[in-house]
Amino acid sequence: MLSQIKQAWKLKDVRRKILYTLMMIVVFRIGATIPVPGVNTNIIKGMVDSNGLLSLYNMFTGGAFSQFTLFALGIGPAITASIIIQLLTIGFESLEELQKSGEEGKKKINKYTKYIALVLAFIQAIAITLGIVKGALISKSAFFIITVILTLVSASMLLMWIGDKITEKGLGNGSSIIIFIGIVSGIPKDIISTVSLVKSGKVQIWAAVVLAVVILLTIAAVTYIQEATRNIPVQYAKRVVGRKMYGGQSSHIPMKVNQSGVIPVIFASSLLAFPQTIAMFMGADAQKFVQTYLSPMQAPGVWRYRTLEILLIVFFSYFYTTVSFNTEDIANNMKNNGGFIPLASNIISKLGIINTNIKNPDTIDIIIRIIGYIDILIILDLSLSSLS
Repeated sequence: MLSQIKQAWKLKDVRRKILYTLMMIVVFRIGATIPVPGVNTNIIKGMVDSNGLLSLYNMFTGGAFSQFTLFALGIGPAITASIIIQLLTIGFESLEELQKSGEEGKKKINKYTKYIALVLAFIQAIAITLGIVKGALISKSAFFIITVILTLVSASMLLMWIGDKITEKGLGNGSSIIIFIGIVSGIPKDIISTVSLVKSGKVQIWAAVVLAVVILLTIAAVTYIQEATRNIPVQYAKRVVGRKMYGGQSSHIPMKVNQSGVIPVIFASSLLAFPQTIAMFMGADAQKFVQTYLSPMQAPGVWRYRTLEILLIVFFSYFYTTVSFNTEDIANNMKNNGGFIPLASNIISKLGIINTNIKNPDTIDIIIRIIGYIDILIILDLSLSSLS
């Protein structure tokens, strides 16, 4: 593994992407430590410590909310906007055609996503400023409140831009990296807290060791499954064009076991955070209602929250896999190039599921869907494991 990292570092393009990503991460962490002026952070810390919903939200922002820094809104508005656009793409043919129209269409889709993210950022900033942290504001003047709202919205748009630039010029998905860095930034604090508990005798040392081993094994298992790929064999028939013969070659369709990655978990968490945002705007009674019936940590709301989260993860796993792995397009491409799946032909004919030519695009589509549904069950298992 170390040799592979050394070889990758020698490549100029890879080295440039790594350095660019690290630079953007540094910018993100600097912004996450600069507090919004005129806000008493001690009051906000007390609210976060006593409220399970705010604690969860604070974790996704990398502790920026409890410190009420520039990036207190986090990347949430951009992710929610992306969810809305993806759902609208299914309902509106014009958006679906726009998404399939190449690079120009993707640019327009990204523009619409940013507009929606801007609106959501304003709504969330107003709800937080006038709802949650109103008591922590040093001044209650309209000018000061507007300044705080504009500061939060501007920083959120900057964070979305950082995520886009990481995706474009860096390594991996920018939004996922920002969320990952935000969560990982709290690990040193958790380690120090665990060591203190062990020293004080409140936690046995064997329990801390077992916890560390379980965490490492979980990371290894998730990484293994995330990188796992199923190669679907494809055989291309021979074709004679003029005096030349084409085809007759074997290939494969690479299909990731976890096709959707961590996106369903992010989408589900963002949607479940929406009622919390509304409750922030409506006052203490609404916050108490949401915390009672939709709490991520406390009974009785925790069961409703986890059930909804599992259902949403399953839905977004199926939805994102269907969008990113379009079986109809793959089937048509295989048909146009004279391709077919030899192994699946024998299996399906023995099962008696269908009795038709395996080169038919509808047949190929069914084969890929059957394989895809098996992988969706694996995704469900991963989703349930991530919630435990």
